[in-house]
Amino acid sequence: MTGFPLTWLYAPGDRPHVVAKALASGADVVVIDLEDAVAPDRKAYARAATADLLAAPPAVPVHVRVNALDSPWGGQDIAALAPAPGLRGLRLPKITSPSEVTRAARRATSADLYALLETALAVEQAYAIASAHPQLRGIALGEADLRADLGVRDDTGLDWPRSRVVVAARAAGLPPPPQSVHPDTRDLDGLAASCAHGRALGFLGRAAIHPRQLPVIERAYLPTEADIERAETVLKAAAAEQGAQALPDGRFIDAAVVTAARRTLSLARRR
Repeated sequence: MTGFPLTWLYAPGDRPHVVAKALASGADVVVIDLEDAVAPDRKAYARAATADLLAAPPAVPVHVRVNALDSPWGGQDIAALAPAPGLRGLRLPKITSPSEVTRAARRATSADLYALLETALAVEQAYAIASAHPQLRGIALGEADLRADLGVRDDTGLDWPRSRVVVAARAAGLPPPPQSVHPDTRDLDGLAASCAHGRALGFLGRAAIHPRQLPVIERAYLPTEADIERAETVLKAAAAEQGAQALPDGRFIDAAVVTAARRTLSLARRR
């Protein structure tokens, strides 16, 4: 894996055998879910099982989606898991304000944090949340809850919130956010089309809920041969001259274009 994870596979924390399969799936990051995927009477078991798993670092980076901070379980999740040697990140659901990020950071003093924006209020606060604390390493949308909150009926109603989150992440100096999950695990054509649209909006990679979705996401976000050729041409030209310039085919390049070309070639190493 390069420094740009493309696939984030969710697995329910109260089903250790499913978590084990997720760790062997080839996903760049496994996200153990203690929130929506776990019934209230299984929360304590899921937390304990996850703490046991993370007592030593797994072979694959593991994030944990804890319960919401204002729930009966969120504080307990953070207290139990933030010190775990194998934890690579805490994903904080239903964040609506910067103060919630700072509150989580006070409880998890050494953990990388990722905020999930799932309401209209959260989207309105996107930049403030993204820049709330140095421990915050990324933001992303939770589109199932956001759809319900906004009352939108199809994907076009989410394009503005999606762009807002991409811009907020960039403005705060965070990595491009991954797309939210595609809920139909058998609709691989629809997943591929949705990924292509997300890539055009500025997302990088995607969360998944089934291993069969992983190859589709990776293919959608890997650069094509034409992308690689263009990036190589840009870097060769940049190595020869300084400052902004035009390539023989008329394309204009500057420092920003060079940065994008380097990212393209970094991603291409996964091919």
